[in-house]
Amino acid sequence: MEYPQEILNIAKNIKLVIFDVDGVLTDGGIYFTDEGREIKKFNVKDGLGLSWLAKTDITVAIITGRTSSIVANRMKNLGINHVYQGRMNKLETYHNLLDALKLAHTQVAYVGDDVIDLPIMKQCILPIAVADAHDSAKSAAKLITKNKGGQGAGREVCDLLLTAQDKIDDFSILHQ
Repeated sequence: MEYPQEILNIAKNIKLVIFDVDGVLTDGGIYFTDEGREIKKFNVKDGLGLSWLAKTDITVAIITGRTSSIVANRMKNLGINHVYQGRMNKLETYHNLLDALKLAHTQVAYVGDDVIDLPIMKQCILPIAVADAHDSAKSAAKLITKNKGGQGAGREVCDLLLTAQDKIDDFSILHQ
């Protein structure tokens, strides 16, 4: 995939990428079984990209407003250690995470889809919105993915970061 040079230049220095979950790593739907159990659909391509990033020096984090054991289990399976759920004030969590990792705003990408994501999107160097994001998130973004949330948008972001930092070839089938 071709990326604008300006975006590649920024992505080259990213040390932390933060993803929202609902509407970004899922299609935004909340599904319930007849028994009232919540289920979510994750995209396997997004998961592969996240697991690749987790094996690099790019830290992956999740900050989501909702709380779900499904998210905790999925992220554990992908090797994502920074998972923050039930965070309606995402900005506070963002600042705490930057302090803990000793990173600056200029080293952070954030992938969101709605107004709850705007405070972080307005502070980080690389705000990204998924293709079907709310207009306010798209307006705040420097990059809008081609794919919708839960349909490969997460993988696009992972591929961008791996490409910009010359790490994409490390994950070809020949290196597995």
